[in-house]
Amino acid sequence: MDHNELPVANVSDHFYPVPEENGSKKFDQWWLLLISVVALIILLSVSQPDPYWRIILFIRDGIGITILTTVSSFILMLMVGLIVALGKMSKLFILRFPATLFVEIVRGIPLLVQLIFWYFAFPSILQDFGKALQINALSNYHANPVMMAIVGLTFCYAAYMSEIYRAGIQSIPPGQMEAAISLGMSHGQAMRYIILPQAIRVILPPIGNEFISLLKDSSLVSVVAVTDMTRRGREFMSQNFIPVQTWSLIALLYLVMTLFSARVVAAIERKTKTGR
Repeated sequence: MDHNELPVANVSDHFYPVPEENGSKKFDQWWLLLISVVALIILLSVSQPDPYWRIILFIRDGIGITILTTVSSFILMLMVGLIVALGKMSKLFILRFPATLFVEIVRGIPLLVQLIFWYFAFPSILQDFGKALQINALSNYHANPVMMAIVGLTFCYAAYMSEIYRAGIQSIPPGQMEAAISLGMSHGQAMRYIILPQAIRVILPPIGNEFISLLKDSSLVSVVAVTDMTRRGREFMSQNFIPVQTWSLIALLYLVMTLFSARVVAAIERKTKTGR
C-alpha cells in the first residue's frame, strides 16, 4: 500500500461514516409535534363529542377524497413532470418548444382558474366538438368532479415539477453522461440508469415540498363540486352555524396530514443519504 494513501483513507473513515451513522439513528423530534396534534384531536373528540366527534363523522368521506385526490395527482404529476422536463431539455425543437410553452402558460395561470376551466370549460369544449362531429359520447359528456380536479392539479403541478426535474438533472456533472456513453450506453440508457437515479436524490427535498403544497392546495377543489374535506366542512358549518369548532378541527386534520407527510419525506432523505 502506498504510504501517501493511508492517511487519506483514515481521515475519510474518521470524518464521514460516523456522522452519517449517528444521523440515521437519531430520533426525529418533530414526530412529537405530530403526536401532540393527534392527541389534541382525540382529546377534543372524547371530551366534547358534540360537536367535534360529530364533525369527524360528517367529514370522514371528505378526508378520503382529499387523500385520493392528492395521491393520484402527485403520482401523475411525477410522470408528466418528467416527460415535460425531458422534452424541455431535448435538442429537438419539435419537443423542446411545446414543453417550454406548456410550462410558461401553466405557471402563469392561477391554480383556481385552471380548476374552474377543467370542470366548467373543458367539458363544454368536448360537447361542442362532439356535436360538430356527431359523436354522441362527446356531445353528452358530463364531467366527473374528482377526475377533473385530479387533471387540473396534475397539469398545474407538473409544470413546476418539470423545472425541479430539470434542475436536478443539470446538477449532475456532464462527465457522468460522457462516461456512460463511452461505455456503450445509449443516451436513453445513460439517463435512466446513471443520471436520473442521482438526480432523484438531489431533488427529493423539493419533491417532498411539492407534495405538501399539493395536499394543502387540494382544498381548492372544493369550489368545483368535489366533496373533499374543505367542502364537507363548509356544508357542516352551514347546517350547524359553529364556524370556530368546525374550521379549527379541519385545520388540525390538515396539519396532521402535512406533518406526517413531512416526517415521511425526512425519513426517506435520511435513508438515501445513508445509502450513498
